Amino acid sequence: MDHRQRTLKTEVSCTGIGLHSGCKAGLTMKPAPPYTGIRFIRRDLPGRPEIHAVNGNVVGTNMSTSIGRDGVGVSTVEHLMAALFGLGIDNVRVEVDGPEIPIMDGSSAPFVFLIKTAGVREQEEPKQFMVIRKRFRVEDGNRSITIHPSRELKITYTIDFDHPLLKNQRYVLRFSGGDFVREISRARTFGFLKDIQYLRENGLAMGGSLDNAIVIDDFRVLNEDGLRYSDEFVRHKILDFLGDLAILGCPVIGHFVVKKSGHFLNQVMLRELIRNEKYWKIQSFKDRSEAAENRLRLPAFGRLEPVPA
Repeated sequence: MDHRQRTLKTEVSCTGIGLHSGCKAGLTMKPAPPYTGIRFIRRDLPGRPEIHAVNGNVVGTNMSTSIGRDGVGVSTVEHLMAALFGLGIDNVRVEVDGPEIPIMDGSSAPFVFLIKTAGVREQEEPKQFMVIRKRFRVEDGNRSITIHPSRELKITYTIDFDHPLLKNQRYVLRFSGGDFVREISRARTFGFLKDIQYLRENGLAMGGSLDNAIVIDDFRVLNEDGLRYSDEFVRHKILDFLGDLAILGCPVIGHFVVKKSGHFLNQVMLRELIRNEKYWKIQSFKDRSEAAENRLRLPAFGRLEPVPA
């Protein structure tokens, strides 16, 4: 049931390269007890240092979300975090033998596949939900995130880049596990051809390629296979947003209206929201009927159908 905490049934592994570092890394996800949360372990370092994926441990938001503690970090965690959030995984230990999570194909779909391969085990303890009680807003110039009280988790996201393919794209996600898998998890990260040289000169996108990102020139998509969705760009921004939202450590029930945000503003929003308890309350439910009595609709994490190839 979607009101209970979840972990994996067994461990599962993969290898890949980091999008920005270009470093090869292996990753293993392992089951964890209730209330563990999402914890990253740098198994390549002495003492196997551990980093809890919480807002207080976010140390970087330049082109990705990085977490760290005591000088040890793991970067580009958002696509894996989005997959865990989308399938309702509350507790897992993620062991990685490098400084960055593998980028895989640039989406969350490979991580969804891995989670499904491991299997999902429901735990006896209830999930905690952050229920939004009052309207909350953060903004940075023409970028903003507004959260409204709502019966469900809903995200309305708008992007508007100065490019003919990315002007005024909008997508509304009413959250359920199936919708995330079908409509969001396969959306890939994207970048502009004109920016690649600058990024690499600054130590970024060193592992980027047409195999793990959508690359756009001034007029068109350069990937031979084209787009997976006509609006894949805004869908990927929602994927990134969910990955950052997962840093809260519990699902949210509220309506997020997001305009042109990125990792930096996402984390500012989370930090300010956590600090202002008048805007939310934490609730648990013994079942869906109890949530319905509170006029709330729990996010549906239960659909674990295959991810399209």
